[in-house]
Amino acid sequence: MPKSSTGTALWPAAKAATKAASAEDCQQLRQIPNVGPAMVKDFGLLGIRTPDDLVGADAFALYQRLCTLTMQRHDPCVLDTFMAAVDFMNGAAPRDWWRYTPQRKAQYPGI
Repeated sequence: MPKSSTGTALWPAAKAATKAASAEDCQQLRQIPNVGPAMVKDFGLLGIRTPDDLVGADAFALYQRLCTLTMQRHDPCVLDTFMAAVDFMNGAAPRDWWRYTPQRKAQYPGI
């Protein structure tokens, strides 16, 4: 990873700077914490074009629909990321997607 002249990594700071601090600040899907290009593509397959499209959404229903549309079972971390994105757009503070893993395992033990 590239380093600055002080020896600190450059990418994490640059990455953090592109993310919205709150749902109100979020204008593009890519600004949602945990959402990268692959997730933006998945959202596109689901007809989600703007961050506001996630307000009130059901992360599990999105995950099931994605699996159906692509005819494959996606990694459970995709559901965790959907949960994080929906929660953020519903007003929660940004949290890493893996913080949703225990909740996902409790709510959807078969995934």
